[in-house]
Amino acid sequence: MTGSTSSPSSRTPLSRGAVEELVTSHLPIVGYQVNEMLVRLPGHVLRDDLVSAGMAALAAAAAGYDPSTGVPFARYATLRIRGALLDELRGMDWAPRGARSRARAMEGVEERLTTELGRRPSRDELAAAMGCAPEDVDAVRGDVQRAVVSLDAFDGALSDVLPQRGIGPEEHVLQGEQVRYLRAAVEALPERLRVVVAGLYLEDRSVADMAAELGVTESRISQLRTEALGLMRDGMNASLEPTMVAPVERPGGVVDRRRQAYFAAVAAHASVAPSASAAVAADAVVTAVVTTTAAAPVPAPRRTGWSATG
Repeated sequence: MTGSTSSPSSRTPLSRGAVEELVTSHLPIVGYQVNEMLVRLPGHVLRDDLVSAGMAALAAAAAGYDPSTGVPFARYATLRIRGALLDELRGMDWAPRGARSRARAMEGVEERLTTELGRRPSRDELAAAMGCAPEDVDAVRGDVQRAVVSLDAFDGALSDVLPQRGIGPEEHVLQGEQVRYLRAAVEALPERLRVVVAGLYLEDRSVADMAAELGVTESRISQLRTEALGLMRDGMNASLEPTMVAPVERPGGVVDRRRQAYFAAVAAHASVAPSASAAVAADAVVTAVVTTTAAAPVPAPRRTGWSATG
């Protein structure tokens, strides 16, 4: 049985003259694609670098084009050129994932302050809200400016060409460690605080219901919830990133000794497989921990520590 389409092994290669004709007649495609992309890129991206990548892709497309497929060469070459330009940009983009994470965290804090203040926050205000020095804010902004391009900024036409990418192996390990310690933090909570966390985030009970059950005021339930989430955050960071643990007024005092005992319990629980109930509790309070910590000044995000950025 004879088909109408040809395979790569059976197609007749184009002559050198035909290839050169395709390249010459379709040169404007390279310029158009480069111009369209440059308007979304920082000014320090060199046009010549993109043009070189586009020209190489055009030549490769012409050499590999099979007219029998019925696909117009202009369309085929456009896809090849666009993909080559994205590959070129991806190769230029040196910014590590950690730098991007810090930039997103700062952007979130800046947006919150803009809403609260009715204006864009100053450098010092932003640093205070993030719990870091103004120089750290400058460093994050410098990382963002030095990054050649953020591929997330392209529209749907370009993002269709870009393959979907999940988190890397290192981030996967770090996230798994965070979740393990978060589960341990729930399980190690003192009974009263664990009851509040379970009631509010697992059983979907109201503050009024919890107040009636425990015989306290609704404001006291809110205080217990805040205390529980803050204790969980510090309990995780005591193992993951000690520099992010909130200091106590009286080191060595009763409160400090109780906190240290809780930190040790979290570490002990994290060293064994969590129970099913603890796992469910952890998943339910992740959003609460993030929301609560985001409402107050937080330290600059670290590699494994828990902060408002997760």
